[in-house]
Amino acid sequence: MPDVTTADAVIHPGAAREQDRGAPVVHIDRLSIALPQGGDRQYAIDRVSFKLFPGEMLCVVGESGSGKSMSANALMGLLPEAVRVAEGRILLDGKDIVTLPPEALYAIRGRRVAMIFQEPMSALNPLMKVSAQIEEVFEAHGLLKPRARKERALALLAEVGLPDPLRAADSYPFQLSGGQRQRVMIAMALALEPEVLVADEPTTALDVTTQAQILALIKGLQTTRNMAVMFITHDFGVVAEIADYVTVMQLGRIVEQGTADEVLFSPQHPYTKKLIAAIPRVGQGMAGTTSREPLLTVENLSKTYRSGGGLFSRPRSVQAVKDVSFQLGRGETLGIVGESGSGKSSVGRCLVRLQDPDAGRVLLGGHDMAHLKGTELRAMRRRMQMIFQDPYSSLNPREKVGRIIASGPIAYGEDERKALARAAGLLEMVGLDAKGADRFPHEFSGGQRQRIGIARALALEPEIIIADEAVSALDVSIQAQILDLLDQLKKDLDLSLVFITHDLRVAAKICDRVLVMQKGEVVESGTGAAIFGAPKHAYTRSLIEAIPGRAKEALMTA
Repeated sequence: MPDVTTADAVIHPGAAREQDRGAPVVHIDRLSIALPQGGDRQYAIDRVSFKLFPGEMLCVVGESGSGKSMSANALMGLLPEAVRVAEGRILLDGKDIVTLPPEALYAIRGRRVAMIFQEPMSALNPLMKVSAQIEEVFEAHGLLKPRARKERALALLAEVGLPDPLRAADSYPFQLSGGQRQRVMIAMALALEPEVLVADEPTTALDVTTQAQILALIKGLQTTRNMAVMFITHDFGVVAEIADYVTVMQLGRIVEQGTADEVLFSPQHPYTKKLIAAIPRVGQGMAGTTSREPLLTVENLSKTYRSGGGLFSRPRSVQAVKDVSFQLGRGETLGIVGESGSGKSSVGRCLVRLQDPDAGRVLLGGHDMAHLKGTELRAMRRRMQMIFQDPYSSLNPREKVGRIIASGPIAYGEDERKALARAAGLLEMVGLDAKGADRFPHEFSGGQRQRIGIARALALEPEIIIADEAVSALDVSIQAQILDLLDQLKKDLDLSLVFITHDLRVAAKICDRVLVMQKGEVVESGTGAAIFGAPKHAYTRSLIEAIPGRAKEALMTA
């Protein structure tokens, strides 16, 4: 299949089987992309070669910084200004698009090669209705009359499986769920019937059932439209679900390449083995600790969100949490799992009083956190701290990391010099260099920023940590490191964890007990082994069955 010059690359026999596949629609040939001077390496990608064939799915796999997204951006002609193609070719039906002027690239983009981006909320215009954004694709290329554009937009929304295309067409992006927004992005990408579809981590932030739906949709469209699909991911579970061929990248170079079965079931390169080994297995569900005395007791917790309403309309009401009750033992990890909208994050926010519950009690050390106010609430809050999903947006970009970590203790009256010194120690505790205290958040990687978020949560010496989707946006290997870190900190500091996640594989790895939530209610609870080994509720079974790559999990070797 490719001509790979990297000395340690593993090329399986299946990678070169082209006799039955015809001519490639895309051939990336010995491509090198130079980074600006002063970077951590000279090339973003270094002498990379691979081919895309009609009707086939090529998964490009690797961690952040591996060069997989840079390869896609080069194919789309969307390289950043300071980055350039140093050598090599990108052949589209035999024509080198690297040498094309911007206006020629513009004509190709969307019509022949289209892209689905990772975060649809960022890629969609928040001020335009969905139909108008799809119609704009046709208008930009001078295609169709206004009425025909509307009809085509509606047909595309129906094709990508939106349950009510008319309502979706008349909605703004924020009025749709994450999965629905991703379907809109796919509809826009399909509008001009491209030969090649590039999907850049399109399911990373989605819950397992929505992820399964989007993967099935892309795979089905690939088959029915005979498209070549380049699917970028860091998750080998996704690869197992959809890939025909696999290219594994590390630090800008291809290290292994072959058919999906060759790479998944007989990986040869140490890096590939490491990525596969980092996938949490559902079979790792723990039997559960022998819990000591209950540290936190939650009784009949309820929360309803209300919005809208006026002279001629009734307010909208959604009961996000319905009579939720549970106990958290000292030193225990309790997982709360479910799809988006299940109420799991609302439970976490109610526990730490980032929002007030409507009813119920949250008992910690004999105090009801749900009803405390003022100085009493402030005093109790330090006993229960939170780690957020997106560490970058939760860290002040204008503050140095040491100050961010120390700000909590300083607010509670601790001497500033002492708090800053302790912040450096906390950085070392979470596996970072103490010198990082003098750097800003943007100078760290995503995994490092999450470690900083953990250090900040530990600064007030809490008894309970609420981790809300704390690893959902991380590469699988970095995810594994953060999970191991949390587990070790729990043991070393005698912490209790409430771990909120939509990823059941993650819950199986770290949680002693698990609550499964659906539409605000707990539908099943038990030890990790019981929930994942013998689920009783149909909803729990559906979540487990939706895990990508589940059917091939037992065959993967590390």
